[in-house]
Amino acid sequence: MEDQKTKNKVEEPSTEYLPTGQAGLPTGEVGGRYTYADYLTWELDQMVELIKGKVFRFAAAPRTNHQRVSGKIFAALFTFLQDKPCEAFSAPFDVRLPGRSLKNEDIDTVVQPDLCVICDPEKLDELGCIGAPDLIVEILSPGNNRKELQNKYEVYEESGVTEYWIIHPDQGTLLIHVLENGKYTPSRLFTLGDVVSSKAIPGFNLNLDEVFGHLSGSGGS
Repeated sequence: MEDQKTKNKVEEPSTEYLPTGQAGLPTGEVGGRYTYADYLTWELDQMVELIKGKVFRFAAAPRTNHQRVSGKIFAALFTFLQDKPCEAFSAPFDVRLPGRSLKNEDIDTVVQPDLCVICDPEKLDELGCIGAPDLIVEILSPGNNRKELQNKYEVYEESGVTEYWIIHPDQGTLLIHVLENGKYTPSRLFTLGDVVSSKAIPGFNLNLDEVFGHLSGSGGS
């Protein structure tokens, strides 16, 4: 019976919300809602994100295609930004999205985007980023589609993230959301053969053949 429980636990989706008292979280929070002040006290054996006071966990390490795509995009961003004020960061890297104040006890959203670019140095401190990055790139993994497509979409839009990229690494597709008048406007679906540009990072262009070339056997193994 215990083996079956363990098996089920391992197979739970990576976006599962963890209620009060689970996964090493402290008990006693009303409604199981937490803040960044709570987050700083936790000693967990897995990565978690805090979205509007709810805790979401990562069930497993990113898969191979996820890492390939992430590495190629980060390398392109890093190279492009070397002589510019913006900086690129890759997960794990805490991005705090404040609501009513910058106090730790008032912040209820802390995410770890796969990649992000911050152009305002005032938003960076020793703990990561506080405030909306200019660009966020999220790469879908099995089980996290709802978190990226719904939960994070909402907080990124509300927090003022200028541009949000969603990538499906196995299908080789990219969808870009650009913030216009407080709401995201989606692009068409980009894929192999496309060169995309960023409005948040002027001058940055990305050839998707170089990012997804391994899927067609034309760009690495």
